[in-house]
Amino acid sequence: MSFFAYPFMVHALEAGTIVAVMAAVTGWFVVLRRQTFAGHALSVMSFPGASGAALAGLPLPLGYFAACGIAAAAIAAGSRTDNRRNLAQESAVIGAVQVTGFALGFLFLSLYGGILENLENLLFGSFLGITATQVDVLAGVAVCALAFFAVVGRPLLFSSIDDLVARAGGVPVRALEIAFLLVLGLAVASTAQITGVLLVFALLVAPAAAAQQLTSSIAGGIGLSVAIGLLVTWTGLLLSYYTDYSVGFYVTTLAFAVYLAARLFRRLVRS
Repeated sequence: MSFFAYPFMVHALEAGTIVAVMAAVTGWFVVLRRQTFAGHALSVMSFPGASGAALAGLPLPLGYFAACGIAAAAIAAGSRTDNRRNLAQESAVIGAVQVTGFALGFLFLSLYGGILENLENLLFGSFLGITATQVDVLAGVAVCALAFFAVVGRPLLFSSIDDLVARAGGVPVRALEIAFLLVLGLAVASTAQITGVLLVFALLVAPAAAAQQLTSSIAGGIGLSVAIGLLVTWTGLLLSYYTDYSVGFYVTTLAFAVYLAARLFRRLVRS
C-alpha cells in the first residue's frame, strides 16, 4: 500500500520534517558555538525528565521539556568567568549536570517502583508512535525556536564568533547565551522524542557539521543543513517502512555517512 495510506506514517513524516528543520537550524549554531557537548547533556536530561514525569503521573513530554529547560539554565548560569565564556568551566558544568541527571533519573525510576513505559523509545526514539497532538506540539515549539533565530540570529552570530567584540558593540551577550541554551533545550527535548536520547546527534549535529564542511556561507550553510536533515529523515522513514529495521538506525547511519562524505569531499577539494 502507499506510504501515505497509514495515518501513523503521515504523522511520522510531519513530525520528522518539523524536527529536522528545527534541529538543523539550531544545530548550525550549536556547531559554530562549539556546544555539541551541551546538546548531548541536554538530551540525557530526557531520562530524568521522563522518569520524574512518570513518578508524578504527568505526561512524559512535559518531563522532557522541564528537565531540558532546567539543565539549560544551569549550564548557562555556570559557564562564564569574569563575564567571559570559559570553555573549560562550561565543560565541567555540563559534565556535572549530565551525571546529576543520570542520578536523578535512576532515583525517580526506583521511587516509581514500576516499569517505565516505552523505555526503548526513550533511548532510541520512535517516529512511528507519533500522534497528531504531538505533531501540533512539535510545530508550536519549532515556530518559537525559528522565530527566535529570525529575531536574534545576527547578534547571536556576532557573539558566537567573538563575544568580547560583540559586548563592546552593545550586544547583550549574556542574555543571548542564556536564551540560546533554553532554545537548545527545547529543540533537544523535541528531537529526543523522535530520535531518542541516544541518537539526538543524528539530527542536531551531523547535518550542521556536514554543511559547515561544504560551505562557509551563513545562509547557504543553514539552508544546506536543513536540506541534509530533511533528506536523512525522509530517507530513513522510507527505508524503515519497507524493511524491518528501526528509523533511528537509518537516520543515524545516513547522517553519519553524509558527514563522512562531506569531510572527504572537502579534503579532496583542498588537495
